[in-house]
Amino acid sequence: MAEPKLTPAAVYKTVLLAFGLIVAGLVFQQLVTLILAVLIVVIVALPLSAFATTLERFRVPRPIGVLLGLAIGIGLLALLIWAIIPVFTHEINNFVNSLPSTVDAFRRKISALTGNSPTKVGQQIQHFVNSYTQHPTKLLGPVASIGTSVAAAIAAIVVVLLTAVYTAINPDPLVSAAVRVVSPPRRWLAAKILARLRDAYLGWLRGLITGMVILGVLTYVGLLLVGLPFAAFFAIFTAIAMIIPYFGALASSILPILYALTISPGKAIIVAVIYIGAHQVESNMIQPLVMARAVELHPAVVAVGVVAIERLFGFVGLVVAVPILATIRILTQELWIIPMERRNLELAKPGPVAAEPTPLVRRGPDG
Repeated sequence: MAEPKLTPAAVYKTVLLAFGLIVAGLVFQQLVTLILAVLIVVIVALPLSAFATTLERFRVPRPIGVLLGLAIGIGLLALLIWAIIPVFTHEINNFVNSLPSTVDAFRRKISALTGNSPTKVGQQIQHFVNSYTQHPTKLLGPVASIGTSVAAAIAAIVVVLLTAVYTAINPDPLVSAAVRVVSPPRRWLAAKILARLRDAYLGWLRGLITGMVILGVLTYVGLLLVGLPFAAFFAIFTAIAMIIPYFGALASSILPILYALTISPGKAIIVAVIYIGAHQVESNMIQPLVMARAVELHPAVVAVGVVAIERLFGFVGLVVAVPILATIRILTQELWIIPMERRNLELAKPGPVAAEPTPLVRRGPDG
């Protein structure tokens, strides 16, 4: 068998393909932020639009309904913060008062682990702190970076909210434009896909809020029974971390376990058991029954998909990992799997049965 020859045409096609892949990768990197921003705008606009549609039945103008929904959402968030602030203030005061003993306990734990004397560990910690306090220019870079990030985040939130409000007030032109991108014979499919995406995003939001409340309450009750300080803070942190499926609730256990370790190893073990139990409730009950049912995604797909989303879209992508996975699933179903199954069924259908040919009978001389 003759070996394939390396022709100039093959080399040209290979170089062209490599160049196309590089360009596609660079374009994707530039579009990641835009894709995430559009997705977040849609997720914020959908509940506002649904709320305004409900109020339209009572003859409330749609712009007023959208603004009222936004005001209710911001009001509920402000009410939650207002209810939490006194608890945070009280616990922060307690933390400041107990800081010397906590640092001393932490220093002794490090001493026991490293084998150094507590005095030497304290001197090392003091030397690390003095390296920044005596040279404050080291902090200017991180502080400037944090300040820039906070300002950019606030500006992004304002832009997202304004865009979501305008989108929710009059979504029909945007939906019609998205449908009209495809050819007329396929527009019914585009409308169907948009409807499925809408239901999946709203279901994810309902499931997320329900799961955050359940997980936060369970964690708070467990830490309260153990007597761990800052139970409210740790519980709220765990509930917020549930935005990242599976891994968020598990990662949120690191801080309370380390804090409990400064009190006693036994309390740290109990706190770890509480978080393991809460994680089991989240992974075996909340995620499959609430989240997976809402977006019709298998828990294993969500767990693996979160890792892939983080690699493609970065940390911000984890916040909307489930909607991204739901979008991929719906597009794959509607554009590939369902048409393929339909073609297979059509090929498997039996065709019309042909009539058996009538045998030729030779007639005799008598006819």
